[in-house]
Amino acid sequence: MPLSGIVLGLINIAIVIAIFLLVGAIIKWFCSWLFGTNIPTEVEKLYIAVVGLIALYMLVALVFGLPSWHVITPHA
Repeated sequence: MPLSGIVLGLINIAIVIAIFLLVGAIIKWFCSWLFGTNIPTEVEKLYIAVVGLIALYMLVALVFGLPSWHVITPHA
């Protein structure tokens, strides 16, 4: 795999993780605004752990060339 493909893959992973964390922050803000209570710290840590596992899966798929999820296009 060329270096440009690896760099683009790493940028893609960073974008996906940033979007997941942004969605989590918006949900946390919305729950505190709507219900007046904070989400428990254990739930926040669990969410971050799940996002980390997704990042690890994507990184392994990038390094070893394994198939990843196809969200936009179906499998050929």
